Amino acid sequence: MVAVTPFRAVRPAKKYVKDVASYPYDVIDSREAKMLTRENAKSFLRIVKSEVDFPDNGVCHEDVYEKARENLYDFMDRGILFQDEKRCFYIYRQKMGDHAQCGMVACVSEADYESGVIKRHESTRKDKEVDRTRHIDRVNAQTGLVFLTHKASRTIDMEINNIVKGSPEYDFTADDGISHSVWVVKEENLIERIKQEFGKLDSLYIADGHHRAASAAAVAKMRRERNKNHDGKEEYNDIMVMICPHDQLNVMDYNRVVRDLDGLDEEEFIRRVRERFILSDDFNERSPQRRGEFGMYMGGVWRSLRAVEENIGGNDPVGLLDVSILQDRLLRPVLGIDDPRTDDRILFVGGTRGMDELERFVDSGKYAVAFSMYPTSMNQLMDISDMGKIMPPKSTWFEPKPRSGIFVHLLD
Repeated sequence: MVAVTPFRAVRPAKKYVKDVASYPYDVIDSREAKMLTRENAKSFLRIVKSEVDFPDNGVCHEDVYEKARENLYDFMDRGILFQDEKRCFYIYRQKMGDHAQCGMVACVSEADYESGVIKRHESTRKDKEVDRTRHIDRVNAQTGLVFLTHKASRTIDMEINNIVKGSPEYDFTADDGISHSVWVVKEENLIERIKQEFGKLDSLYIADGHHRAASAAAVAKMRRERNKNHDGKEEYNDIMVMICPHDQLNVMDYNRVVRDLDGLDEEEFIRRVRERFILSDDFNERSPQRRGEFGMYMGGVWRSLRAVEENIGGNDPVGLLDVSILQDRLLRPVLGIDDPRTDDRILFVGGTRGMDELERFVDSGKYAVAFSMYPTSMNQLMDISDMGKIMPPKSTWFEPKPRSGIFVHLLD
């Protein structure tokens, strides 16, 4: 049984929402963030990447977290942000080209995350988890949405579709062309119906935001230990999420570029690849058209790869993933990349950046080879999560991503 609860979001005044709404903290780097905040001082990047307010020559992490807190409460004091007076649900719709996804922003229980009602498919990196944990605790707020999905429900779809027939609270198009619309759900009867419908679900799945979820759970544990009067009703026990049905999500390819050939020359590298894959030249499509196919760009030439064996991985659904096949059959044995989570020789490139971006990396001379991937499916993600298994890192890229700053969850 899934429990969702309304909450009192801190959110932008209507006239400032387009200025405030920002990319998530982990989508752009500090240099890009600094450029954006130089042009727009109201950007929520000043909270989620508050290093933008410091010189480039380095600053103590604690000062960065403290600055994020100062900026959040400064935005609230100046009326850029405000907090709703009563607990609400929020419907958040995004449109990117012909694709639209519409989900509910709410809170879920940290206990459901720990018990496995909210299912995971990815391991977290300790350094990233520690950073977000310290950020959430110091700022006293969850500043980014954990992106969840559920197996599509006709009754939940009907409730949400009825809501979005009304006028939205926010409706704007960001500079990247993605449109964002938000409806505020205040009516007690409607809130109760939504809670009941979600209560019929057996589980939710993390689509994106494993580090945000793990960090929110870590802060809840820390605060329980510090609070002698803990009673389970505190705000820090809840995690702010956006929940979309699985059939609305747009999973894109998550491609790889590798810095060098691990001491091999191109001829020897190609020979070793041929031992493991069926290799074809002149891959004009550049992007794979089916599972089990890979694109490889090196030396100005695109080639296609297809695994020799029919059933690599046996009956293991993780082993059958394209990202596992590439890792187990090429990246590890040929290029010496044992742990792609920590090896700085590999870079992951989200599908929105396209094949031209892969060519640009390799043609720059800073990287030796690029691999284009076929997207992992939502059914694969949910099946693996249901089995309690973990997918390789960077198996999925979801687009569009929920913007930061439209919703904030204060922890007290």
